[in-house]
Amino acid sequence: MAISEAFTGTATISTAEYSLVTNSTTLASDTTDGVYQVFIDFANLTATEEYMVMVKEKVTSAGTQRVVFSATVAGVQGSPAWVSPSLILLHGWDVSMDKLAGTDRSISWSIRKVA
Repeated sequence: MAISEAFTGTATISTAEYSLVTNSTTLASDTTDGVYQVFIDFANLTATEEYMVMVKEKVTSAGTQRVVFSATVAGVQGSPAWVSPSLILLHGWDVSMDKLAGTDRSISWSIRKVA
């Protein structure tokens, strides 16, 4: 099985939901199937910041995209490299972030795929 970096980027994340797949506030519905894992560098967070990471997917190809995994990351991180679980994604998925509190921060990420 090949492992690849499907998406990567760095952006200043604010209160507008930000797609890591499109590297913009335009949300995605990617249908490239695979097992994906998200790596995010939260090293720039201070005590006042809080961010939410969401993975959305359609249960069926004709379905509606819904949150299948979410995590909230707040404050200074003892281990700033955050990693999601591996998820099987297929029908129309996206990975997004949203700032819940604090100052906008520059955040880097990598979405990796096992084919």
